[in-house]
Amino acid sequence: MVDSQGQSDERPFEEVFYPADRVPLVAWREFTGAKSAVALMGVITVLAFVTGLSNLSQPDPIVEGPLAAFLPMAEGFARFAGVLFAFPLGLVTVGLQRRKRIAWRVGLALLPGLVLLPLVTGRATELPLFVLSLSAIPLLVLNREGFEQRIDLSSLQIASLAAIVGVGLYGTVGAYGLRGQFLELNGWGDAFYYVVVTIATVGYGDITPVTLEARLFSLSVILFGTGAFTVAVGALIGPAIESRMAAAFGTMTASELSLLEDHVVVLGSGDVTESFLDSVGDETDVVVVTADADVAAELAEAGVEVLTDDPTDESALRDAQVDVARGVAVASDDDAVNVLAVLATRNVNPDVRVVAVANEETHVEKLTAVGADEIIDLRAIGGRLLGESLLDTEPEASEESASEGTTNRGSTE
Repeated sequence: MVDSQGQSDERPFEEVFYPADRVPLVAWREFTGAKSAVALMGVITVLAFVTGLSNLSQPDPIVEGPLAAFLPMAEGFARFAGVLFAFPLGLVTVGLQRRKRIAWRVGLALLPGLVLLPLVTGRATELPLFVLSLSAIPLLVLNREGFEQRIDLSSLQIASLAAIVGVGLYGTVGAYGLRGQFLELNGWGDAFYYVVVTIATVGYGDITPVTLEARLFSLSVILFGTGAFTVAVGALIGPAIESRMAAAFGTMTASELSLLEDHVVVLGSGDVTESFLDSVGDETDVVVVTADADVAAELAEAGVEVLTDDPTDESALRDAQVDVARGVAVASDDDAVNVLAVLATRNVNPDVRVVAVANEETHVEKLTAVGADEIIDLRAIGGRLLGESLLDTEPEASEESASEGTTNRGSTE
């Protein structure tokens, strides 16, 4: 391998992508990154649910903690808080997997309340929940930049959610206004309860309309409510089904892509892709972006993470998390595609290290001009090795000559 001064040396894979002056004794980022925050929130969710079930099973909740005397309705909080916190925390964990900012905010809002639970009950068995919940707060704050994605809802999804809220308000206000025409409906709580069981088609029969006007109103709630709910389910569940189908055809889902960090992105698939993946090994996370569905399916069957998309499309590169990648390898068999892929990479992340393959020696300068940090000239390497092998050149000389097929940025001027 030849640098801009013409000196040759051997450089391993890691040094090619991000040369480091120092090797840390402990990789702290592995324990304090966004993945760790998501995993910790998942553990807290399970612990909160188990704790809630334990408290619900007690005939009389234990409220012997230091805050029990200061918290209003301490017994009710001790009995129900664990389960009530577990369900939204489960949604928060899913949102954090997808790097959603709103999940990060809701998680920070819920964790302090969950920290209070062991301080109210005073049970020693809830100490792990207290320690983990308290530790999760600074961990989320530390990884604030890792959860920047906004919730992108389609117009249909927004409309369906708005319809559900609208039907709920319509039913609650209407039922309360007609409360004199219902049996056992006396306040806002009863009105909301009646609307929920009506839309859900449960119909316990404890609250019943007794006049024609009230029955017609109940019929309208049933029609509007079930219609809005059906549309909302299709609009919200449909994208999840599409993600599962995409995964079956050899591409990563949105949640899997959002968890990528400090990985290597391979743009395009070519003759060198298989050997490159073998040289990387299992210790490095790799994502291949290719528009070839057949190649994507083969790589997925081999256990390689694949995004089936155009490697020259900036949106595909953002989906592959190029902005937090360790490095980018541009390895298509088409140099025109490689040039466009390098340009797209520089637009998404100007600072990431880019190593590109040049299938034709005349295209080395073009790849250098568009911003590749290093270019691998395949034909030059193959030709030199072929000639030197034929002439029985010494192995050391062959390796040195082969390294001349790789140039750093600016060495081709």
